[in-house]
Amino acid sequence: MSGLLISDYFWMVFAAVWVIWALRTKRVRSREDIGQRLSHRPLTIAGFWLLLFPFLVPLPGWFQKEIIPSWLKGTGILLSAIGIGFAIWARIYLGGNWSSSVTVKVEHQLIRSGPYRWVRHPIYTGMVLAALGTALELGEVRGLIAVPLIYLGFKIKSKIEERMMRRTFGAQYDDYSAMTGGIVPRI
Repeated sequence: MSGLLISDYFWMVFAAVWVIWALRTKRVRSREDIGQRLSHRPLTIAGFWLLLFPFLVPLPGWFQKEIIPSWLKGTGILLSAIGIGFAIWARIYLGGNWSSSVTVKVEHQLIRSGPYRWVRHPIYTGMVLAALGTALELGEVRGLIAVPLIYLGFKIKSKIEERMMRRTFGAQYDDYSAMTGGIVPRI
């Protein structure tokens, strides 16, 4: 079985978990507006499309040029597994507060335990790490374009979330922010 197929299976498990758990969330109190959503969602969609679904629209040949040495590809499976695992762990801790768009839920809680003790956006951390792993395993130019698009989309989305969390939790969120990294852990 190829490493890329294993990586694809990780993403399928991730998608299945996300769809099932999406059914168990709290009611929404406030949500990002359409303009905010459009500031980040096209980037992440484009990144994941390049990485996972390039067969849907033909790409120029240079997108599929192999550029990663084969000895480095094996680390991609490990990074994908760790990233998907980290994102699922974070989703468990977030519980009913989770949403695919930026929201504040009714009775929203500020989660600071589990993976949230290291980063404020561990789901994004895990997804970016898994995307990097998949890109390494893929070994093509499109993977190296996809990962920055995904990261940038999540970075923009995290800034919108940060503003919403500060309005909701005030000084408590400021203290939390001072002690933890956003998507990348603080050293």
